[in-house]
Amino acid sequence: MNVFDAIRTRRSIRKYLNKPVEREKLSKILEAARLSPSAANRQPWRFIVVTDQKIKEELRAAYDEDWFVSAPVIIVGCALPSEAWVRSDGEEYWKVDLAIAMQNLILEAWELGLGTCWIGAFREDEVKRILGIPDEVRVVALASLGYPAEEKGSVTKRKPLEEIVSYNYW
Repeated sequence: MNVFDAIRTRRSIRKYLNKPVEREKLSKILEAARLSPSAANRQPWRFIVVTDQKIKEELRAAYDEDWFVSAPVIIVGCALPSEAWVRSDGEEYWKVDLAIAMQNLILEAWELGLGTCWIGAFREDEVKRILGIPDEVRVVALASLGYPAEEKGSVTKRKPLEEIVSYNYW
């Protein structure tokens, strides 16, 4: 699968087979995140890979969905604001850097036949408490990961290019 096909066909998966993700595939997915670009190459990210069912059940306090805790793997994308590049006007890039890494991770998973679902609507305080994440670290995203037990249809509706692109000026 080429990159464009992965981007075009990837869907959020919310049903997973009860099948573990092979260590080799998980390593390749995490390597895709590690190789991601970041502002000034600061790489201000850390990833927690949750495979223990007891811990996944505890994460219900942060995001209470059966399909989420039934995924074989949950990846917690964390950012370290103190390690991130800051633009001269004060704009911080840690969220952008982590988002790019998560996108690489998600696309590589899809290429390897695995599904994911990006979760942003979680209780950060609960994730940090359950996983022992330090106060200065921010949890930006969670992603369920596993072999899909569902097939999704065609591309979800997207705005046409003419609505989102201009050349040279606004």
